[in-house]
Amino acid sequence: MTLHVSATHTPIAGSSPKTPVGFSEKAKGYLALTKPRVVELLLVTTLPTMFYAQGFSGKSGVPSLWLMVATMVGGALAAGASGAFNCYIDRDIDKIMNRTSKRPLVTGVITPREALVFSWVLTVIAIALLWSVNPLTGLLGVGAIFVYVVVYSLILKRRTTQNIVWGGAAGCFPVLIAWSAVTGTVQWPAFILFMIIFLWTPPHYWPLSMRYSDDYNAVNVPMLGAVAGSRTVAVQVVLYTWAMVACSLLMIPLGGAGIVYTVTAAAAGAWFLFEAHKLYSNAKKDLVTKKNAMKVFHVSITYLTLVFLSLAVDPFVGSALMG
Repeated sequence: MTLHVSATHTPIAGSSPKTPVGFSEKAKGYLALTKPRVVELLLVTTLPTMFYAQGFSGKSGVPSLWLMVATMVGGALAAGASGAFNCYIDRDIDKIMNRTSKRPLVTGVITPREALVFSWVLTVIAIALLWSVNPLTGLLGVGAIFVYVVVYSLILKRRTTQNIVWGGAAGCFPVLIAWSAVTGTVQWPAFILFMIIFLWTPPHYWPLSMRYSDDYNAVNVPMLGAVAGSRTVAVQVVLYTWAMVACSLLMIPLGGAGIVYTVTAAAAGAWFLFEAHKLYSNAKKDLVTKKNAMKVFHVSITYLTLVFLSLAVDPFVGSALMG
């Protein structure tokens, strides 16, 4: 049984607004194009990874202020550029979906040409800044933008229910960028962190697509949460969550994680698993609601935040206590 959300779709013209757009409104429109909430979540994984990479590489203290600023700003601009490109590409369906009907390209606050130019400007600045850290970091920035814009937005999103699985890999790049910025290379712990986010993305996003199933169905975007039965989706959420938790614990034997990370990853993972299994239990009884689905979505965000905050603290507390 697919979860349906009642919605009335009112297409909104993508032309220029009737009255001139002021500077403040224009600035807010450009900011909205970057999808700030997504950028914020990506940055939550970047700085802790830099802290952990510093300790793992045997260096004391924290990375230099310049290195942290360059990496964080470069990463934020790369993510913002990806979001802006996505808004440009999806402007035809955004005006139909209630969830995205207020985006600046739909309301006309920003024109398609302005959005495209803005996206390219952010891309150039982001890659230049990341490249100034080191070439590997710059190349990883290019890879992140390419995966989100080309692989996900242009190729996969409208064609397969596995869109978010592979397209979501773009959200995993910040940990590789952060690690390479500090060490100049990419080591095993970075790949483990990459896989944690890769496995986290489906159980994070599919409940959201269950909540907004009517929106996705209205524009023929085959998000699994919208086109599959709630039991099928819940099973996948449970399986991916188990794989994610197991992967997170690999940081202990392979990544040198200490007690702070160990306890946090285990406890937060158990909480996430509990909510995922509760969703499945409700799905078996055909009792999945918007509230059930969004509870898993919000728990997933808290889980990722807790795990990466513990990663930041661990080099200063955890490893000392363990050894």
